[in-house]
Amino acid sequence: MKPAPFVYHDPASVGDVVALLGRHEDAKLLAGGQSLMPMLNMRFVVPDHVIDLNGVAELGGIADDGAALAIGAMTRQRELAASETVAARAPIVRQALAHVGHFQTRNRGTIGGSLCHLDPAAELPAVAAAYDAVLSVQGPDGSRDIAFAEWPLAYMMANLAPDEVLTRITLPCWQEPHGSAFVEFARRHGDFAIVAVAALLAVEDGKISRAAIAVGGADVRPQRLTGVETMLAGEAPGAGVFAEAGAMARGVEAMSDAYVTAAYRQRLAGVLVERALGQAATDANAKSLGGGA
Repeated sequence: MKPAPFVYHDPASVGDVVALLGRHEDAKLLAGGQSLMPMLNMRFVVPDHVIDLNGVAELGGIADDGAALAIGAMTRQRELAASETVAARAPIVRQALAHVGHFQTRNRGTIGGSLCHLDPAAELPAVAAAYDAVLSVQGPDGSRDIAFAEWPLAYMMANLAPDEVLTRITLPCWQEPHGSAFVEFARRHGDFAIVAVAALLAVEDGKISRAAIAVGGADVRPQRLTGVETMLAGEAPGAGVFAEAGAMARGVEAMSDAYVTAAYRQRLAGVLVERALGQAATDANAKSLGGGA
């Protein structure tokens, strides 16, 4: 199939993008195109204008200021996976990207595209939820920062006005010694997750001092398991407490579809949370023995 006719725009700056969005009501932004192009070809979306972000150099790049990673919205997934800075400061990003499609997908796909598309089963939104990421957008009235908890408004609907563009994603880096793990269950490797779990676990003096657990795929948006995180604080990491966390995780909000029931997703969430916490604890221990962060 072929897309319906549209007017193509090739801006060179964020200002140009915002101006185009202000002039044209029925416009779509083209980032990596891994979701938009199939939707155009199948005519699920029929915009009058397509604004290509690939020529906007200021939307790329990875910077580390010591407290956080600042990632341009147009940074390719393959750049994130290959970045030694990302591997050192937020290794769970690389772990998650190993589950994203195939290398051809990651060669074109962008972090901003994934976070704006907000597919419930996508991996990067779960990682952003675990890190309490901050998303910076720019529009005609200037820029604003949005906490990731306030980013998903509804099913595949981001907190982004029609005349705004996502410019940067900030991941606050954990300063304390910690481990991480990303696990998911999908029909085939590279498919969207039925359920995915991102876990960060800080262990100090033999006790869990901090935990972050995000579940993707179960519901229309990633869920932070704050109750489980609170329960883990102060506990010694081990099979017993992780099994209890898994049991609590079975209470996540979940949806049914033509292939999987909500109850199945809840059961998967429990299994994967327990597994992810075990892997994160092993990672934290290995880093402690090796002197890593």
